[in-house]
Amino acid sequence: MLETKEKFYTCRSDRAFKEVFMREDSKDILSKVLEAVLEVEVKDIKFLNLERNVDNIHVRRKYFDMFLDTNIGKIQVEVNADYDMSKKLRNTAFICDTYSHLTLKGEKYTDDILVIQINLSYENVKDKYINKIMIRDEDNDPFVRNFIIYDINMVKCKNLWYTKDKEFDKYKYLMMLDLNEEKLEDLSKKDKVVSKYMETLEEVNKDPEFREYMSAEEDARKMENSHLDEARAEGKSQGKNERNIEIAKNLLKNKVDISIIASSTGLTEEEIKEFERANDVNIYYNIPPLNDKKTNEEVLIPLLEKLGYVKVNIEDNEEKRKSIFDIFKKK
Repeated sequence: MLETKEKFYTCRSDRAFKEVFMREDSKDILSKVLEAVLEVEVKDIKFLNLERNVDNIHVRRKYFDMFLDTNIGKIQVEVNADYDMSKKLRNTAFICDTYSHLTLKGEKYTDDILVIQINLSYENVKDKYINKIMIRDEDNDPFVRNFIIYDINMVKCKNLWYTKDKEFDKYKYLMMLDLNEEKLEDLSKKDKVVSKYMETLEEVNKDPEFREYMSAEEDARKMENSHLDEARAEGKSQGKNERNIEIAKNLLKNKVDISIIASSTGLTEEEIKEFERANDVNIYYNIPPLNDKKTNEEVLIPLLEKLGYVKVNIEDNEEKRKSIFDIFKKK
């Protein structure tokens, strides 16, 4: 076991999965993982180029997590820690592109090569250990027989450790991929394959370059999640403000006093007045009888403010307020 208390990375991470299994001396463990999915013997494993579209310099480079040639056909493996619809579409595009390249022989397509994709997925999959996906017609007959996708519910497989269901032995090599160090050690006491897997995974976890990569990846993910949270919060705040403005607009049209609108919406009276002017909301104002011997500023100042002709702070001194009405004074 690792002597340090540092985080122990499992093969839930695609990087850890590749570090553990893309080794010549790990092919025997890898074959057991594949056989748990395919239920046939898998041997003669060869690691193929992980890069898609290597023959097209105009296409952005994409990489598989794992691409193999075996005795039963070509196998592409994808590790999906998060598996939303965009990832499903991406993975489907990967396997379709692979299928197109492999089945084209000269100017003809052939079905003598089996093309398989295995998705080790940790969310958004059916509640069954393995979901086998094929292209079939409306009578449920296979339309294409050499194209198969396997969606693996890795959470369900991992839960076998706790439930000890009858499928425990059948899927234990899938289950082990996301077990922590303590559980792996316990399981390895009864299984040499698990023991070798655990030793390799521990070796990978001790590699400084691997840990540096994983740390940087986690930091990047945290930063991305932080930005997403900020964007969501900003969106909620903006949405709430827009709703309050709509409410204020309707209340203004119904001649509700600005002070009441402010207390109802959380907007300031100044914001409501600015909104009133900027959006050309109809302004209703009842002017009481005026005294021609006075400036009537207590009546006219609010009116002129509503019309947008003047902006007067209530705290302005008396001289400033009176100066507005100098034009009404008799010479």
